[in-house]
Amino acid sequence: KKDIPAVNFIIHEIHCRRNIEICPYCSDSIPKSEMKNHIESEHVQVTCKCRMKMENSLLKDHEASSCPLRPVLCQFCDIQLAFNKLQEHELYCGARTEPCGRCGRNILLKELKEHPRVCG
Repeated sequence: KKDIPAVNFIIHEIHCRRNIEICPYCSDSIPKSEMKNHIESEHVQVTCKCRMKMENSLLKDHEASSCPLRPVLCQFCDIQLAFNKLQEHELYCGARTEPCGRCGRNILLKELKEHPRVCG
């Protein structure tokens, strides 16, 4: 998968055939001595805490960006909770009120950022 000078090609090809394998899962070039370890560490099936099965190499990205149980912060109270609970929590949390320091009116937390434009 790299450009090889024509003068070195035959020697390179012999070396590759002896020492390199193509992974049947990801098509990467892997040294033959490391293939078993590569497959076990990258392509073994694992189960996330959300019970979804995937290759081990995909788990970290899944947990960070798409797992329904990944931790997130509420925009109103900064409590950490699971992503799949966020919407319900923020509906409740954003409906709480706080007094405005300028006009004294009780303002919904979900409207607090925009309140200064209409305050008074």
